[in-house]
Amino acid sequence: MDAAKPESGFYNPLESMDREAAAARKFDRLRRLISHAYKRSEEFKARLDGAGLTPDDVASWDDFARIPPLGKKQLLALQDGGAGLARLLTGGVAGLRRIYQSPGPLYDPEGPGPDYWGWAEAFYAAGFARGDLVQMTFSYHLTPAGLMLEEPLLELGCTVIPAGPGNTDVQIDLMTRLPVTGFVGMASYLAVIADKARERGLDLHRDFRLRTAFVAAERLPESLRQKVQNAFAMTIRQGYGTADVGCIAYECAALTGMHVSSRGIVEICEPGTGRPLPPGEVGEVVFTPFADAYPLIRLATGDLSRLDDTPCPCGRTSPRLAGILGRADDTAKVKGQFIYPAQAAEVVAAFPAIVDWQIVIQNPGGKDTIEVRLCCREPLDTAAFAARFQERLKLRPQVTVLPSGENIVSGSPKLLDERRFE
Repeated sequence: MDAAKPESGFYNPLESMDREAAAARKFDRLRRLISHAYKRSEEFKARLDGAGLTPDDVASWDDFARIPPLGKKQLLALQDGGAGLARLLTGGVAGLRRIYQSPGPLYDPEGPGPDYWGWAEAFYAAGFARGDLVQMTFSYHLTPAGLMLEEPLLELGCTVIPAGPGNTDVQIDLMTRLPVTGFVGMASYLAVIADKARERGLDLHRDFRLRTAFVAAERLPESLRQKVQNAFAMTIRQGYGTADVGCIAYECAALTGMHVSSRGIVEICEPGTGRPLPPGEVGEVVFTPFADAYPLIRLATGDLSRLDDTPCPCGRTSPRLAGILGRADDTAKVKGQFIYPAQAAEVVAAFPAIVDWQIVIQNPGGKDTIEVRLCCREPLDTAAFAARFQERLKLRPQVTVLPSGENIVSGSPKLLDERRFE
């Protein structure tokens, strides 16, 4: 799908196309993807055969819904630590540009072509354009976020500073010494930058030139958006996607939700069954990117949302996701990383002193915190436990050893997400 000329106001013609016409265009592209994947992907052929279907049987949206979704845990098992990745590819590694690794570990192949992950449409909607100097604060090491979100900026003619995460003083120096107009990263980190800059005596309006921020990888409470927007006198837009499939949805200027991307099929489905739900009902986000090299058809993300198909003042005709409303399984996303209780259990197993444990996630003041509560039969080296936890799950927790006689409630979940988003 070719990008529209900038004068159109939209990056892709499908964004403003009549809904029925856009659906027909997408379904035609989908059928070609299904045919290609069935011939070349062992995983997808086995999944379609298991459902008693052939590519010719998928002649309508109802037929498409008969294809069993692929869950993240299934994907993890199929990859088998990388050994099974070839079963999911259609052309082997020779058809790829990069392979990333996300916690799990999950391997994230990147196919050929510009803006493979499909974020250019989202950045264009946010207002990024030729001449912007953009500071990228997502990681460039192993995980895909940095390069995934840099490529759309280059497509739009922006210049990128590959700053990566952390080193807040250096981030501030870059923003104040260079004419940085854009920020890409997490909104919570931009709030940290604001606080640190004030501590250094800087004026956020006079000393910074920030105009637009694109944020992702965590929920964006409206209170945090307003706090940071007002601090820098800038605009903040958010996007939603995963390391497996790239862009799924993004905000427009009207802030009526996140428009589903033109570069794939977004469904809201009943968790566990994959049955599509009508607009307005909460269910699991299931996404099919138009990606021939690594065709994750009907990937069940584990995120909960609902579709809003009422007209949007911005002129885009695509329905919108009403934010991310929770998780369909027993994982949680913190600071861009998924926490899997199974991984935490591996860490706990290395410390015989621990007899029970629970992870509690909270967000006092809008900042995510991770606490690991432990019941121990003998003294524990909490620093060693925290270091091992961080090594395995990429996040450093606060470790609390409960006093003798105080126990974790029997049958309670190993992962308790108590965050409130307002």
